[in-house]
Amino acid sequence: MSTPDPGPPPTGELPFFVYGTLLPGEPNHDLFLRGRTTGERPAVLPRALLYDGPGYPYAIDGHGRVHGTLLTAAPGVYGELLGLLDHLEEYLGPGHPRNLYERVVREVELPGESGAGRGSEAAGGAEQGGVEVAGVEVGGDGAGGEDVGGDGAGPVRAWVYLAAAAVTRSLRTGGSLIDGGRWVTGRPPGGPRTP
Repeated sequence: MSTPDPGPPPTGELPFFVYGTLLPGEPNHDLFLRGRTTGERPAVLPRALLYDGPGYPYAIDGHGRVHGTLLTAAPGVYGELLGLLDHLEEYLGPGHPRNLYERVVREVELPGESGAGRGSEAAGGAEQGGVEVAGVEVGGDGAGGEDVGGDGAGPVRAWVYLAAAAVTRSLRTGGSLIDGGRWVTGRPPGGPRTP
């Protein structure tokens, strides 16, 4: 399901976890994130599955892992960036019936940290696939900075955009699961997008 964690609501400025068209090298990264982030780092969303969509992926809760990038908003642009990403992801508010995605707080693992996964395989996820957008609290005051996550931080809490309830039901019954949880657009790394 795409419901928020039952814990207290997040406070401060959470980092974001992205896994599709917002990944480095993808067109929405340049349109929405260029100049608005101060740190980007490979990350993994545990307990999630990735499905192919019409030009972009959907992550849902499940028994798998989604590879992506954790990023921190630049000072002074957090509110603007959050609004831009909510608009891009067609998120109108918690549980809104017209949501395409739900923005939820999830724990995200950082490669090289305790429990973060599979070494270089997980590190390669930043360029090739991952989880759409999400914000991650990196311990401390969550104010962001160059080092997303920091050494020894363990899992971090982040905003993640998961498929909304109606989309999730459709994906579970007839969607195309992406093996390995890495979204790839079909273009060679560093090369132009294919039509």
